[in-house]
Amino acid sequence: MNIATEDTIANRISRVLADRIITGVLEPGSKLRQDHIAEEFGASHVPVREAFRRLEAQGLAVSEARRGVRVASFSLAEVQEVARMRSVLEGLALRHAAPHLTPFILDKADAAMVAGDDAADIRSWDESNRLFHRLLLVPCEMPRLLAAIDDLHMVGSRFLFATWRSGWEPRVDADHHAILDYLRKGKVDQAVVVLERHVQRIGQKPIQYASGATHAAFAIEG
Repeated sequence: MNIATEDTIANRISRVLADRIITGVLEPGSKLRQDHIAEEFGASHVPVREAFRRLEAQGLAVSEARRGVRVASFSLAEVQEVARMRSVLEGLALRHAAPHLTPFILDKADAAMVAGDDAADIRSWDESNRLFHRLLLVPCEMPRLLAAIDDLHMVGSRFLFATWRSGWEPRVDADHHAILDYLRKGKVDQAVVVLERHVQRIGQKPIQYASGATHAAFAIEG
């Protein structure tokens, strides 16, 4: 197997495992067994180890001496760290993106916003929310910054799915409406202020895992 093939397999493994972690199929603290995963994907240990490294870089897994690789747990402090990082990075991206936001882009963001307001479940809301943010930020044309923001959104989605995988109700996001309104009026500074505050909005909810354990979970709601 050549390096390019191994890299492709590692991408596929990391994507599948990331989805399982984000949606709560793999609980915090669960061990990621290299042998089992290699067998499931029909792969050698090399791409599996690379997939683990990518999950660690995204904050979804941790490697522990003599304990192997496990699904990362998360605390309020960790959720707050991600929220603060998003606030700074997304504010920077929006300032650079604003001059390039056309009416067409703003209309597409408006459609994503409405879809989020009407979302009947957490997965639909998360997809619409991430699309709304991405549409407004991509025109900054700063690929490294956008890649960092994407990773933070992935971690944030994991927090969100763990907290709100049940009991979701449609909700109107007043911040999204305000951000779009300011951008349409050319009030970039005000839009950035709302965005920076918006992504630091953290909710809390008790959740019960398949093991029967109940813990307080925290999630970024913006």
